[in-house]
Amino acid sequence: MPSKEPPRRRVPGPARPRSGASGSGRPRPSARRESGLPGSSPGRPRNGRSRGGAPQAIRLGSPRPRLRLISLCLTLVMLAFVIRLLQVQAVDAGAYAAKAEKNRYLEYTIAAERGEITDRGGIALATSVDAHNITADPKMFTPEDSKAPDAPQQAAALLAPILDKDVAELTKKLSAPASRYTVLATRQTPQVWKQIKDLKSVFAEKAAEDKADGGPGTNVLAGVLQEPTTRRVYPNGDLAAGILGFVNAEGKGGGGLEAQLNKQLQGENGKVRYAQAGGRPVPTAGSKEIPAVEGTDIELTIDRDIQWAAQRAIADQVKKSEADRGYVIVQNTRTGEVLAMANAPGFDPNDLSQVNSAALGNAALQDVYEPGSTSKVMSMAAVLEEGVATPGTHVTVPNRLRRGDRAFRDDIDHPTWYLTLNGVLAKSSNIGTILATGQLGKTQSEANEVLHSYLRKFGLGSTTGLDYPGESPGILAKPKDWSTSQQYTIPFGQGLSLNAMQAASVYQTIANGGVRIEPTLVRGTKGADGRYAASEAPERTRVVSEKTARTLAKMLESVVDDREGTGTKAHIQGYRVAGKTGTANRVDPVRGVYKGYTASFAGFAPADNPQVTVYCAIQNPTKGSYFGGQICGPIYKKVMEFALKTLQTAPSGSDPARLPVSFDPGE
Repeated sequence: MPSKEPPRRRVPGPARPRSGASGSGRPRPSARRESGLPGSSPGRPRNGRSRGGAPQAIRLGSPRPRLRLISLCLTLVMLAFVIRLLQVQAVDAGAYAAKAEKNRYLEYTIAAERGEITDRGGIALATSVDAHNITADPKMFTPEDSKAPDAPQQAAALLAPILDKDVAELTKKLSAPASRYTVLATRQTPQVWKQIKDLKSVFAEKAAEDKADGGPGTNVLAGVLQEPTTRRVYPNGDLAAGILGFVNAEGKGGGGLEAQLNKQLQGENGKVRYAQAGGRPVPTAGSKEIPAVEGTDIELTIDRDIQWAAQRAIADQVKKSEADRGYVIVQNTRTGEVLAMANAPGFDPNDLSQVNSAALGNAALQDVYEPGSTSKVMSMAAVLEEGVATPGTHVTVPNRLRRGDRAFRDDIDHPTWYLTLNGVLAKSSNIGTILATGQLGKTQSEANEVLHSYLRKFGLGSTTGLDYPGESPGILAKPKDWSTSQQYTIPFGQGLSLNAMQAASVYQTIANGGVRIEPTLVRGTKGADGRYAASEAPERTRVVSEKTARTLAKMLESVVDDREGTGTKAHIQGYRVAGKTGTANRVDPVRGVYKGYTASFAGFAPADNPQVTVYCAIQNPTKGSYFGGQICGPIYKKVMEFALKTLQTAPSGSDPARLPVSFDPGE
């Protein structure tokens, strides 16, 4: 079968321009649509050639708009940099320089060495030793610097048992990256810093090994540092703690002489400023140091050995009597210097965490109480000085004496006594004292005024002059305010209050020929320049005449030497002793009512040439005797004997005067 040829495709020819068309040869859009060529664009053939078959040139866009845009962007960026640069270098230059300075330089205080407190012989009672403040740079505990996300927690867990601090507290201090300095613990011993330093060395070695093996080299203790400082210590433990006081955690006096003389003792702190990098000082980088000025050394009037004897004696008796507390004062009668001031119970200022708050302070100056019969010596001084009686004046003492709204009695029931004025003091008769002081004025009101004036001269109702923190002036009302009973109880030591130092000062006045010398605790000072400066001489006040004082001394001998006296347990072989017992009703400091007793004994020796005054008081003895002559007399004897030997005081060269105690009413 013959093959058929495929039909021939008809290829249309080029369109003819319409009449009136442009001579450019560019077909009209309608003609291109009529051509049947899909995708044809106006004036451009599909194969990019012109109608005549010649290639047509491609026209590119202009680059200038793009270049202008890029130039504008670059200009804006550079302008921003320039503005920021001007801000950093000109406007905020000072602030940024300060921040850089703060980050680069560290400062720490050089603690001034606190002055020593010594006894009169130069033996240290309070001194300072080397210590360390444990500090840290919190920035070095950030994840970036420490290479550990929990560096504060790890470091706190390691340091807490060494510093005896709470882990949470240390963690908080170490987690303050905005700070470059924090104090973790103050005044730590060299042993504590050595433990931390050894631990840091271990971690540093591990970090170096880890880094050598390609690890991050984590060291969570790198930012723990130290500052040299001092720590207060008391070499003799609780000896004289009531006088010395203590130093608080901030290194300032918290009580006693440490607080009273803090400004002199503490000196002036210095300062060190140094450049650092990574917590380490950079040498020769503008470090600056202002040296510290050492504190002043204080020399006390206290004799360490006499203080020890007094403290041991009163502590033993307080324990034996199961008493609340007790005090002993030892004073040089000629100078007013306090040789000992002992309290029981005491405390150890080296370890305040174990101290009962009731034992803090200096009770010998801060406690006030009714003294009882030891204050009768002031009544007798007034009677003798006013010339209304002599030691031999006869005083008839009944078993009871009605005055005001009550009947007064002595500490024991007795038949009518026929005593001399000397016997009234020797036997400590309350009734006899009331009768004697009643002669000081034509009326009881006048007698009260006279007696009050002598009590004030002896120092009652005002502080002693020691300027000791918390010292009490005692309680002495004006005569017009004395109640009916006080008019008759004040002469024998009830209805007025004083402290132990005031009571001792009364007997120092009599021992010193009637001249009261303000007591002193500070003998002198030695500054940072090494120069010693003696303290100013204390104030002296004439209270009674020398004649009256000598007469009183002889009368007080009868209390100790005469077999009828109440203070025979204070007798010291080879020395003439003058003294007086006291047993007073005690006001309970909690309930404010009379409960228990205050036992006391006061005196001086040798009576013929007085050198030392000793006063003892015990509050609320509950076991055994509560009479002053029985429990304080032996303490007086122990302490006085020790003081006389320590001061190498010669024995008495004569016998006691032995004034008459009683008289025969039939004569």
